[in-house]
Amino acid sequence: MKKADFKVQSFKGGFDDNFTYLVTCGKTNTQFLIDASVPFREISSNVSHKISSVFITHTHGDHISYLDEVISSFPDLKVIIFRDSVSGIGGENIQGVDDYSKIQAGNLNIEVIHTPGHYDDSLCFHMGNILFTGDTLFVGRTGRTISLRSDTRQLYRSVYKKLLILPGDTLIYPGHDYGPKPYCTLKENIEISPLLCAVDEDDFVKRMEEYERTRLS
Repeated sequence: MKKADFKVQSFKGGFDDNFTYLVTCGKTNTQFLIDASVPFREISSNVSHKISSVFITHTHGDHISYLDEVISSFPDLKVIIFRDSVSGIGGENIQGVDDYSKIQAGNLNIEVIHTPGHYDDSLCFHMGNILFTGDTLFVGRTGRTISLRSDTRQLYRSVYKKLLILPGDTLIYPGHDYGPKPYCTLKENIEISPLLCAVDEDDFVKRMEEYERTRLS
């Protein structure tokens, strides 16, 4: 099968080593962003055409910090967000999506995967052999479930039933640079993360509790 023709550029900064990704379709030059976590001025020199859309992985403040800045630069762009969070963002060009919605950007097909757990409106975006995971899945571990609207058991079902069933060579691009390297394959991630080796849901909950007890603050 012919591989999709696209380029992914990553930009790190924002609140806590956040990533914003700029994706360019090789056939149409359509460009779009994953999250608005980094000041747009740090990205703009790489924008060769107008930004067509911004895909929001979830509405924690650090992932939408610079959304207004992007919208002001490209008033016609679409903001792709979980359907239940549309009213919280506002604006005329908000597109609510649900689990397994399909979005086209240029010649690229993006599948939406609703992955509640870290936050109830968390989304992952699957494109070719790449998975943009936001704070659902990092290199070396899952996201945390310590805030309001988090749920460890939901996170287990999202990660184990929806993400880990994807091909092992799928590359994950997370929402923060928290791991030993900025991205890796799902197969590699399972090998390095005890949180991805649980035998069942109860075991995952225990592993998450142990992680929180022993993590460095």
